[in-house]
Amino acid sequence: MNSPLNVFYQVNLLPQLCSQIFSQFVSHWLRVTPSAFTRGAKGLNSGLRTDLKKFNALNRHRNTGGKPGHVHLIGSGPGDAELLTVKAYRLLQSVDVVMYDWLVNPEILDMIPPHVERRFVGKKCGEHSMTQIEISELLVSVAKEGKTIARLKGGDPAIFARAAEECDLLTRNHIPFSIVPGITAASGASAYAGIPLTHRDCAQSVRFITAHLKDPALQPDWQSLVTGAMPDAQGKNAETLVFYMGLRRIESIMQQLQAHGLPMDMPVAIIDKATSTQQQVCIGQVKNIAQRIHTRQFTGPALIIVGEVVSKRQKVVSYHQQDGLQCTAHNELSNAATNFAG
Repeated sequence: MNSPLNVFYQVNLLPQLCSQIFSQFVSHWLRVTPSAFTRGAKGLNSGLRTDLKKFNALNRHRNTGGKPGHVHLIGSGPGDAELLTVKAYRLLQSVDVVMYDWLVNPEILDMIPPHVERRFVGKKCGEHSMTQIEISELLVSVAKEGKTIARLKGGDPAIFARAAEECDLLTRNHIPFSIVPGITAASGASAYAGIPLTHRDCAQSVRFITAHLKDPALQPDWQSLVTGAMPDAQGKNAETLVFYMGLRRIESIMQQLQAHGLPMDMPVAIIDKATSTQQQVCIGQVKNIAQRIHTRQFTGPALIIVGEVVSKRQKVVSYHQQDGLQCTAHNELSNAATNFAG
């Protein structure tokens, strides 16, 4: 026999259950309706969608007691959809809204359930669908409706992905949030290109640098970067340099490194569209990598790796190549002299 508490609990959940069933039914009906009829009933469909959104919003607001929703800032990884974390996948199944960037693999978007709302808020160099402040304000606005949001970013959300700015505004508006790490581009690109970021013989540390600064007038500490990248007298204890978002600035980056004393024959690798089926790798040296890249159809996103670790590049054989991954990471070490010549 149900206790009064159980009866109350079940009755209280009834509107939420009805809302979910109604939402799924209408969403399915709108998808399977023949296109001709859909065009004829466009006004009806629009009205149903509007009423459904209002109904769900009202019900959600009542069930949450007016409390804001939760925002998950999720890293989708460097490109390969199979590098998405289990936690990220689980959260994508349970949220109300997904706001995603242009770097997110479409295969990952296909993992999102049909009833989950999707909003593209992508930005790339010279092409912004929304400004950063507009994205942050949208997160706050939607969260205040009581919705749970997945803010889906490429790579890792805390590495050159401007998560801190979104977190700041969420904090000021008392919106609860969490950060779900993803595999950053440096890890994915180096692994799929067969380049170790550290090596006991030549690199004891690695430094990540963004080539896309908030103020174009600002410059990295080039002397510090070169000093770190220089090996000691035994040819060891150097630092690997990894530049994010540097494809359009490759010439100036190499010029600055040379001007501050980095040897012209220091190995350099550029990985375009890392971990994807379109991945390409270009190998050269500080003195010639900018010229070499002009002969390749690299469009970005691209990662630049500078250091002796590039010469340690190993043959990469993986099931990804069997699936059609067109990467050039299969060069043998015996070809290193040819790769670095010129």
